[in-house]
This record gives sequence, structure tokens and C-alpha cells, in this order.
Amino acid sequence: MTTTLKPLREQVLVVTGATSGNGLAITEAAVARGAAVVAVARNAAALDALRARLAADGGRITICVADVSDAEAVERVATTAIDAFGGFDSWINNAGTGTYGTLEQVPVADHRRVFDVNYFGVLHGSLVAARHLRTRGGAIINVGSILGDRSIVQQGPYCATKHAVQALTDTLRMELETAGAGISVTLVKPGAIDTPFPEHARNFMDQPPRLPQPLYAPQVVADAVLFACAHPRRTLYAGGGGLLASLMAQVAPRLSDFVMEAGGTRAQQKPGDAGDPARRDNLDQPRADALRGSRDVFARKSSIALQIQKVPSPLLVLGVLGAGAAVVLGRRRRGAGR
Repeated sequence: MTTTLKPLREQVLVVTGATSGNGLAITEAAVARGAAVVAVARNAAALDALRARLAADGGRITICVADVSDAEAVERVATTAIDAFGGFDSWINNAGTGTYGTLEQVPVADHRRVFDVNYFGVLHGSLVAARHLRTRGGAIINVGSILGDRSIVQQGPYCATKHAVQALTDTLRMELETAGAGISVTLVKPGAIDTPFPEHARNFMDQPPRLPQPLYAPQVVADAVLFACAHPRRTLYAGGGGLLASLMAQVAPRLSDFVMEAGGTRAQQKPGDAGDPARRDNLDQPRADALRGSRDVFARKSSIALQIQKVPSPLLVLGVLGAGAAVVLGRRRRGAGR
């Protein structure tokens, strides 16, 4: 079956984690561009407010309160989409959670909870979406992370889940292609995005957490995701900073380790600024949601690297970028040897 995706304005999208950060940006942008959205999250009050706000402007939106770690709840999402819009065309697995702290500091129960949401939530959504899209075609977009390419200190469980999501996504794509299902499967890999994630994450460090620069606005991720809904792509990096970090990890993994060991913890700490206390620690229960983090930070509103990836044959451009990174690293190594 040939993979043919509808224009975005003709689609119904399912978006998990829709009340905060990247999910909220995806939902707002999709509705603004004429798509219908099934917004999914744990936060019932935030979902009600989101529906009221977007519907008041003529947006097509329905909501479903669900924790994606619950397989039965995810099945209910599909039923909601069918009841409201007759089905869906793209399913976006975006919901996620995390912790800050060493592998030893984070209790095993919290490791499992991060996997329940970030990995099993994607698995549940992918299986439900694939089953419903087999007869009509469509797209499954999983929101991963550059931390699926390059692990970072203090976020071990989160990094592990994003590595697992990459493997899951690649396997799903191959299985659906073998079956001729006509379903596009895309992995979107954001870099550091200015969302409430550091405030929502459970923190075991002795300082408040933050995300390191360069930061990008959540709309950059929304741009990548909505593009993938209408244009088949294997992978899209949201943010040039993340793409360069990924390339560096592949070209010089040990150098990347040393850089991370030397400054990774400090780059993820914000002494004296814990952010909005109403958002703190949503690992087990929803907390206050928002589009952006509560701190005053600079976040880029667009990504040239993402726009390059949208062209029909971006591999040549990415190859040039990779070769350039290799040359720069080679010069640095030679300079250090002298």
C-alpha cells in the first residue's frame, strides 16, 4: 500500500501530552492550520480550558483524559477520536516525563515510572494507532530526543527511554513497511526546548534543574511534527544545536563523554531559581501546565537545520554538515596534540 498523507487541514490528529510544552504547541498550531485535534493529557482542568479556548475561535477539538502508561486508557483515546471525528489520520506520541539525578540517586520505582510513560506510553499509542490506520493509511509520529543519540549525565532514565523509543520506532516502521500498511512512521528528535520539563521533572540534585543552551521554542517542535503529519520522513531533528550534538557524539564519542563529564551537571543546574512551585514534580500526578518554562531564558523561535531537513533530499546537506563537524574536531585534536 502506497503511503499517501492528506494535507494537514484535512486531517484529524491525536496528540498526547497536549496541555504542556511541545504537545500544547502542536495542538495550538494544528488547530490554527485547520486540522481537528483529539487532545490527550492527565490534567483534566487544563484540557477543559484548552478546549474552551480553541473552540471559542472556531477550532475543531475534543479532549480525552488519559495516562498513556495505561493501555486501556489509550484504547479509549481511539474511541474518542472515532466518536468525535470518525477516526484519525495522524497519531502523535508526545507525552513524557523525567527525573534529574544520578542512576543511584533515582529510586528504581521512579526509573520504572519514566519507562511506563516515555516508552510504554509510546508503545501503547503506536499499537493502537497502527491497528486503526492499517485500513486507511496515515502517520505515526513519535517525539524522541537527541538524548536518544547522546546520553547526558543526571538524566539517565530519560535518556534510556529515548534510546528505547528510537529502537521501537525503527522496528515499528520496518514491520509496517513489510506488511504494506501505508503508514508513515517518523521519529522527531528535539534538542533542548524551553518547556516546563525541568520544573515538571522529579529532582534529586542539590540545585534546581534547567535545560542547557541553545534552547528552542516549542513551536520548533510543532513545526517538525506537523510537517511529518503530511510529509513522510524517517527522522527530523528539531533544533540545530541538538543535531550538532548528535553528530559530535557519532564522530567523537569519547570527546563527547569528556565534555559531558566536565560540564554536564553544571549546565543543567539553575542555582536559586526553582521556577514555579505549582509545576514542581509531575511524575506521578499532573501539576500546573504551560507552554514555556517560567524562567526568563532566550529561546530561538526557528531552526535553519529543520528547514533544511524539509527539502526532498536533505541527506546531501546533512552529509556536508557532518563532514564539516569532522574537520573541525580533527583540527582541534591535532591542535591539542601539539
